[in-house]
Amino acid sequence: MEDQGKLIKKIVESIQEKKGKKIVTADLSAIDTASAQYFIICEGNSTMQVSAIADNIREYTQEKIGIKPFGYDGYQNSQWIVLDYGNIYVHVFLPEYREYYKLEQLWSDAKLTALPDVE
Repeated sequence: MEDQGKLIKKIVESIQEKKGKKIVTADLSAIDTASAQYFIICEGNSTMQVSAIADNIREYTQEKIGIKPFGYDGYQNSQWIVLDYGNIYVHVFLPEYREYYKLEQLWSDAKLTALPDVE
């Protein structure tokens, strides 16, 4: 669990480093049907920024704590990229796709924590 907390912290730092916005962590650990224990959701202003945020998450977590994602998807159009860290899924959206898919509402019974944007 401690490693998981460290990974979440590094993922959030890497998002903030690339100016990702509206970061939300969703603790799904109390939900039996959830496919992961945590979601980290954020957005970028353009497909280029969405890709840059996702790339930075992968590079930063590998460099800082030696952890790579098991897989990732969405680079084809960079509107919604998901990175799979086992019990943690990271979702990097364009704002309109985040609004459309409404993950925070879909998992509203999770404990949601909004983090302040870093300028």
